[in-house]
Amino acid sequence: MNCIVVDDSKIARAAIKPLIAQFEFLNLVQECETPVEAFNYLKREPVDLIFLDVEMPGMTGLELIKNLEKPPIIILITSKKEYAAEAFDLNVVDYLIKPLSLPRFMVAVNKAKDLFEKKEPRQVVNDARSKDYIFVRSGGILIKIKIDSIQYVQAIGDYVNIYTTEKRYTVHITLKNIEEKLPADKFFRLHRSYLVALNHIDNIEENSAYTGKHPLPIAGQFKKDLLRRLNMI
Repeated sequence: MNCIVVDDSKIARAAIKPLIAQFEFLNLVQECETPVEAFNYLKREPVDLIFLDVEMPGMTGLELIKNLEKPPIIILITSKKEYAAEAFDLNVVDYLIKPLSLPRFMVAVNKAKDLFEKKEPRQVVNDARSKDYIFVRSGGILIKIKIDSIQYVQAIGDYVNIYTTEKRYTVHITLKNIEEKLPADKFFRLHRSYLVALNHIDNIEENSAYTGKHPLPIAGQFKKDLLRRLNMI
C-alpha cells in the first residue's frame, strides 16, 4: 500500500517512519508538512493510505478530508482524544493518540490493510503496479515492456512516447492514464507533459532533469516534491 504522512511536526514525521518501515505491505512515498501540500500531492499521485495529523496551521486534518473528492484510507494521529467522534463520522479507519506504540500502530495498519483488500479489487488481474511489466499496443502489435526499462514518458495530445533503455514506443493513451498504471513509488510527474522514472534520473541542472543526455523540464510546482523523492543528503 502506497502511503503518505501529513504532519507539520518534523519530529512526529520522523517518529512514524520507522514504524511504517516494519511492515512490508506499507510503502512510504511522501511526507507533507501541511494539508495544502498533501492536497496538491494527492491531485497528482493517488495513494492508498494517509497517516494524518489533526491540528496543523491553516487547515486541520479533518478539513483536508472534507476537501478530498475521493479520500483514500485514513489513519488519524493526534495528541488529543476530542476529535474522535468527528473523525469516525468521516469514516477514518482508526484514530491513534501520540505518542505512538508499535502494538497499537500494528492494529491500525492491519485494519487499513483489511479494508484495502476488500475495497480495491482493481489491485488484482491487470494492475501493472503489482507487476514488473506492462503490455502496450504500438503499431498494431501488443508489446511487453519491463517497467524498470522505462526512462520517461512524454505526452503528445492523446498519445504518449514511452522511452526505454532500448527504444521508443508511441502509444494511444493519455499521460494521466499511463501514470495510473505505473508504480507511484518509481515514477514522478515533473511536468504536465513528462513522467520520469526516478531511478533513471542521472543529474539535475537548474530546472531540468537529465536521463542520459535527454533533458526533461521540471515545472516549478513539482520541483520541491521531486527533490524530496530523490533521497538527497
